[in-house]
Amino acid sequence: MQFKPGKRTILLPLLLGLTALAAQAQTLRVGLAEDPDVLDPTLARTFVGRVVFAALCDKLLDVDEKLTIIPQLATGYEWSADSKVLTLKLRQGVTFHDGEKFDAAAVKFNIERHKTMPGSNRRGELAPVATVDVVDPSTVRINLSAPFSPLLAQLADRAGMMVSPKAAQAAGDKFGISPVCSGPFKFVERVAQDRMVFERYQNYWNKGAIHFDKVIYTPIPDATVRLANLKSGQLDFIERVASSDMEKLLADKKLKTSRITEIGYQGVTINIAKSEQAKKNPLGRDARVREAFELSLDRQGLVQVVMDNEATVGNQWVSPTNSYYAKSVPVPKRDIAKAKALLKEAGVTNPSFTLVTPTTSDATRLALVIQAMAREAGFDVKIQAAEFATSLNMADKGDFEAYVLAWSGRADPDGNLFSFHGCKQPLNYSGYCSAETDALLNQSRALRDPVERKKVFEKVAAQIIKERPIVYLYHRNWLWAYNAKLSGVRNVPDGLLRVSGLKMAP
Repeated sequence: MQFKPGKRTILLPLLLGLTALAAQAQTLRVGLAEDPDVLDPTLARTFVGRVVFAALCDKLLDVDEKLTIIPQLATGYEWSADSKVLTLKLRQGVTFHDGEKFDAAAVKFNIERHKTMPGSNRRGELAPVATVDVVDPSTVRINLSAPFSPLLAQLADRAGMMVSPKAAQAAGDKFGISPVCSGPFKFVERVAQDRMVFERYQNYWNKGAIHFDKVIYTPIPDATVRLANLKSGQLDFIERVASSDMEKLLADKKLKTSRITEIGYQGVTINIAKSEQAKKNPLGRDARVREAFELSLDRQGLVQVVMDNEATVGNQWVSPTNSYYAKSVPVPKRDIAKAKALLKEAGVTNPSFTLVTPTTSDATRLALVIQAMAREAGFDVKIQAAEFATSLNMADKGDFEAYVLAWSGRADPDGNLFSFHGCKQPLNYSGYCSAETDALLNQSRALRDPVERKKVFEKVAAQIIKERPIVYLYHRNWLWAYNAKLSGVRNVPDGLLRVSGLKMAP
């Protein structure tokens, strides 16, 4: 068919071009269980923030489905013979979202920022790092004060995330309002409790693996509402599906699901020395009361009622299936009679305390079941629900007695342990401090032999279980649901959605 000269011959190609562009422009819409805290890798501390960072901030290293360390911004690494120097070879041709070059000087800046910035939550993760040397633009040398076996795992998480030095220096502690990193998507806007919008970074080093033009993250704490938005097509992917919905989802051909056992834990953190509130808290004042509280709980019952059996019972910072689990400290069974005897021995009658819980569906349900179980042993548990970021601030200030807190976990068990139980560490919300435990924690960090490390972890477990600053309960399954047209979803045990490789079929 031939077209006569005129508007039609001009408009038709134009319309076809616009249609093609519209077809190519795709937005990935992700439903989150909470609103993240600050979007600054140095200051951030939430799991849900890590989900967002996976699109925004690349790391020096990453982990795969088997938790093996793999390259990202660093293409290779080498340890010195004494395990006190780590040399990294860096990917060339990488730029930050503001066009600044990523190089060894940028790595040095970021690691030093993690270590020295006021309020840094990476400080404990990088404590053994003494100095950082720029060997050449693509080579950086990290010098340690002592061998530090968890370092690679730390650099595969927020401690390894790289931000633009120029932007970070200009913004100071306000950097998280408009972060500038080197990931596949760059920051556009954030409306608290509503949305976070990111657009594709055109100069991304691995842009061939990116198939969306935008990513929008929407926090929806209610799991039922989150799922309804997925089913209606308002979302493409949701994390932390309610365990009670998984079976029904298997029959929905328009959706797919994923199930990944987490490397973290669900527990109750107890204020034993974080603030003056510990002295008013019956749990905080006496380890016997804490033991009685633990014995009032039926972990298998919690898993069944709260998680619909989508979790593994545990009593440590790693699950019983983990090679570093201390079998010498097994999971205790529920024992109401012993719990009551311990309370009597402690001279405490009907101990009352407030249990702070995030407003997420699973956390609230857990708090209610704990309340009912503990009542049978004589505990009066009051529940205080708070938005997640608010609850974290309360924990940081010691403005709580007990706190329902889930930790997403790290590839190395040190990431589940050191910052929570080391004296005055950033995430030590309980206020627990023991010179003996600190010495053991530091010893475990210096060992690279797994057999020797496990022996030390068993001693750590014996110390911590005796004091119970955290009552560990279980290890959840990460439960995801998403549009059946979405491909490339990777089931990595850290529970993070990696946007590279994701693609939506027409």
